[in-house]
Amino acid sequence: MATKDQKVGFVALTAIIIGSMIGGGAFNLPAEMSGHAGTLAVIVAWIITGVGMIFLALIYQNLTKRKPELGGGIYSYAKEGFGHYLGFNSAWGYWLSAFIGNVAYAILLFNTIAFFFPIFGNGSNLYSIIGCSIIVWGVHFIALKGVKSATLINTITTICRLIPLFLFIVIMVFCFNIKDISFNFLGSGLGGFFSQVKSTMMITVWCFIGIEGAVVLSGKAEKMKDVGRATVIGLIFTLVVYVLISVLTIAAIPREVFIKMPNPSVAYALQYVVGTWGAIVINIGLIISLFGALLGWTLLASEVPFVAAMDGVLPKFFTKVNKNGAPYVSLWITNSAIEVFLIISLFSHSTYMIMFFVASVTILPPYLFSSLYGLKIAILRDSYKKNESIIKDLIITIVSSIYGIWLIYAAGLSLLLISTILFAIGLIFYIYARIERKKKVFVKAEWILFWLILICAIYGVFMLLAGKIALG
Repeated sequence: MATKDQKVGFVALTAIIIGSMIGGGAFNLPAEMSGHAGTLAVIVAWIITGVGMIFLALIYQNLTKRKPELGGGIYSYAKEGFGHYLGFNSAWGYWLSAFIGNVAYAILLFNTIAFFFPIFGNGSNLYSIIGCSIIVWGVHFIALKGVKSATLINTITTICRLIPLFLFIVIMVFCFNIKDISFNFLGSGLGGFFSQVKSTMMITVWCFIGIEGAVVLSGKAEKMKDVGRATVIGLIFTLVVYVLISVLTIAAIPREVFIKMPNPSVAYALQYVVGTWGAIVINIGLIISLFGALLGWTLLASEVPFVAAMDGVLPKFFTKVNKNGAPYVSLWITNSAIEVFLIISLFSHSTYMIMFFVASVTILPPYLFSSLYGLKIAILRDSYKKNESIIKDLIITIVSSIYGIWLIYAAGLSLLLISTILFAIGLIFYIYARIERKKKVFVKAEWILFWLILICAIYGVFMLLAGKIALG
């Protein structure tokens, strides 16, 4: 339990959300989005994602209001609504997304540093992995100082990362050209319109991962009402930044130019417009941004296993904390997992994009279960006053649930199979935790989900070995 001096206020919670979402995704949007879709499909994709994420933010706001006792947030909602095993999968999926996302950020960090020091290549060569490891363990020891110290640093880095993005937006406004935004408006040669929109979904989801940041840390919030406010304000702010970056880049630079730009494409887009100094400013901002994102996600990644272990769905050793209130065992396991995946990326030549795609898919179950739990308590009128209307909440939760199901469909078979392998590995921890507490491992329908995950994971391993799907 966090002491009073380790509690987190509204500004820090908002910074955690903005800092978690505006990590590396914002700096790579132009090339990633335009390579998959035409201008119209990009706009539609942002509308769908914006509506879906705003509704998801409203769900988290509503759940923190109606269920303030659920201090584990995104994990607690799944467990409270659908039992221990689905709660575990929600916690495990969130943890997977958080630490794999940190792997993606670390790779992108050294890909960015390579602008100044080419020896680091694309961010996944030997020199980069050594550098990534040093940064990851440096962040690890900062996080061990406790959430208050870490969130202060995160707030500072969040402010620093926004400055170059605002500079980019202002310059692009003055370079706006309606002819460029009209070029290949329908995405000729990029497939059907529906497939174009679908192909951008994991990119847009990646950009908004972190929307739940304040909810995950709700147990450490000074005031529970700040959690919902920080979530909604952080989401709207970030959405505006993303849409401006995407649309203004399309309107300022010919499409045939920016689709060939390497990551971070925002840096090279500004370099195209104003010269080398633009790329230097953006890359410095991105380096600061990624350091802050690594720190913010390390906090989130270590908090969920800690809360899940407190509730009995992960082994007890995850509950151990140091004198600063930091869950040090969870931190050590999380950063060790990041180290393993960094080494895997070295030998499999996995890139930033591959890692962020996997991170985007593994967080979908926690998002979907949160929406479904919101729907469940609305239907049952749980925590509602006698004459209180549930119509608004029903609409929000139904739309958000449909959006969650759509995202799982949009992810595609390959990413889903890879994800089930990672979820199957988690079964070892869940079974151990249940036996450790002398509890029944699975009940009723949980057996069906267990076998479904296991069979899909086995098929996924077969497909990997056969070379049908790959991580690199």
